[in-house]
Amino acid sequence: MELRQLRYFVAVAEEGSFTIAARRLHVAQPGVSAQIRKLERELGAPLLDRSDRVVRLTAAGRAVLAEARAAIAAAAAAQGAVDALVGLRRGRVTIGSVPSCPVADLPELLADFHRGFPEVDISLTEGNGDDLMREVEAGRLDLAVAGTAGPRSDRLDRLELADEPLVAAAAPRHPLAAVKSATLSRLSEERLICMSSGTGVRRGLELACTEQGLEVRVALEAGSPAIVARLAALGLGVAILPESVAAAFGEGLRTIRLRGSAPRTRLELIWRSTSLSPAAEALVGHLTAALSGE
Repeated sequence: MELRQLRYFVAVAEEGSFTIAARRLHVAQPGVSAQIRKLERELGAPLLDRSDRVVRLTAAGRAVLAEARAAIAAAAAAQGAVDALVGLRRGRVTIGSVPSCPVADLPELLADFHRGFPEVDISLTEGNGDDLMREVEAGRLDLAVAGTAGPRSDRLDRLELADEPLVAAAAPRHPLAAVKSATLSRLSEERLICMSSGTGVRRGLELACTEQGLEVRVALEAGSPAIVARLAALGLGVAILPESVAAAFGEGLRTIRLRGSAPRTRLELIWRSTSLSPAAEALVGHLTAALSGE
């Protein structure tokens, strides 16, 4: 018994005609008839009643039809599983990331994935949060670790890695270092140091200032939170940083909490689940499991 014979039998049973079934299968009608006769000989019973103009199922044919369909579906599922595995093993994944990922060792996670799937080609690029989100939405990146703030896009799936308030940070000798907290209005009088436009930190600051009717005036900006912190530690102004980054700088900076509705920033793993290749889907699963502690 061959899968081809079952496909021919199902087509004739559904069409009620050898001619129409052959046309649907894109094969010659004599070939369809010959294969079904062979199937009937192997099963030991006629499956089709050919006495009328419309071909009908016999009792044996009705019993075999459901099993034939199940066998065809199982074969298709098996082929799909193989195709997915081949696509996974030989696929390509494009991932973007902010320059600094404080909550995870992304290179180590990618290396761990590579050990499991050495034939998958991994492409990594850096960018700010806004650019990375646009690249993922456009399909030019499969997934990204991006800094975000404000409303979330409903076009993307995501795993939140961090959500924390922004704080001000100043060198110990700075006059503002003596206070524990300050308003955004008070900070607007200082030389502010912040992340570049398009980053989650900068967007968080801008949204908070807009809500309070304040103008954002950034004297110095950088693409890395470590550089922003270093500039503040050297006395060049007051930095706006995620709370964890300011705390990690130790005695080199004094943290000033922001009173009122403090701006916040998030770090998220983002992707579009509807357009992932098998390889990209496997990497998303690997990262979400590792980053969520599963």
